[in-house]
Amino acid sequence: MSSIYGKIFQISTFGESHGAAVGVVIQGCPAGVNFDLEFIQSELDRRKPGQSRITTQRKEADSVEVVSGVFEGKTTGTPIAMLVWNGDQRSKDYSHIADQFRPSHADYTYFAKYGLRDYRGGGRSSARETVARVAAGALAKLVLNQLGVKITAYVSQVGTLKLETPVEALDLSLTESNAVRCPDPILAEKMFTYIDEIRKEGDSVGGVVSAYITGCPVGLGEPVFDKLHAELGKAMLSINAVKGFEYGSGFAGVALRGSQHNDLFEKRPDGSLKTLTNHSGGIQGGISNGEPIYFRVGFKPVATIMQDQTSLNEKGEQITVSGKGRHDPCVVPRAVPIVEAMAAIVLLDFYLRNRVIQMPA
Repeated sequence: MSSIYGKIFQISTFGESHGAAVGVVIQGCPAGVNFDLEFIQSELDRRKPGQSRITTQRKEADSVEVVSGVFEGKTTGTPIAMLVWNGDQRSKDYSHIADQFRPSHADYTYFAKYGLRDYRGGGRSSARETVARVAAGALAKLVLNQLGVKITAYVSQVGTLKLETPVEALDLSLTESNAVRCPDPILAEKMFTYIDEIRKEGDSVGGVVSAYITGCPVGLGEPVFDKLHAELGKAMLSINAVKGFEYGSGFAGVALRGSQHNDLFEKRPDGSLKTLTNHSGGIQGGISNGEPIYFRVGFKPVATIMQDQTSLNEKGEQITVSGKGRHDPCVVPRAVPIVEAMAAIVLLDFYLRNRVIQMPA
């Protein structure tokens, strides 16, 4: 079971939902990066459960421990290991589905592929694994911040409630001001109420997380198979519950003509090139062009709902699956830092493919 991502800035995650701990080993991080543990912890706090009544009520401190690769506040260039202990497992909540296949979960596919599965909260297929991604992504952010690259994600849709305001007109500093993480406070309140209603009905709802990246230099990405948008898509589609990815004009671009969609160039006063529009989403030919990169990630409704559903067990017998345990009625508010983390990992990996970073003293 592969759990490795990246070519130079490479991460390997481990752990299960109800195991002892989850963690990550990072290789390829440059030496001399100021290791801000408080920042890394703050990123994990954005992802952790129990933030409001519209998230799972599992209580986890998600306190990160740094095991290796850091000395006197700086990265040493050697493998960095970070660990988060699980504290609030309730494995008994899942004993009733020990031999049952929950609809739209990984239960059946894991069992068919491996011949066994960890049914406690989904085991390795649980979104609990994303703790490790956020820790690694926070470290990548620390490097990118020093390079002037800023990654901001936010909730732009919940169910049919959609944010129509262009990202350039949004005040993204408002994203963290509400539990939904939508930068439009009025729409955020509507989204919160809607998710809460869905929760009370024992159901779930999906949504969209949008990301906006500024300060990215020209030249990140490789021709043909390792295009920047292809790697961003792979990274996002590897996140639990993700069903779709689009960047730039995305699927809406198919309704435009080439004369409307083409991004025309102009020369800046400093001699650099700029595009008058940005339907390309900051990426052309699979390589960043220096314009803001933006993309959207679609998340399905959480598969576990507090309603009875018909299914099958390991013997092929028809059974009724009853939803129990603690689950998010909508995953997108907590997915925001995960999307940012995976974007940071992709960008830093490509940055390191292009050049060796000398961190300031």
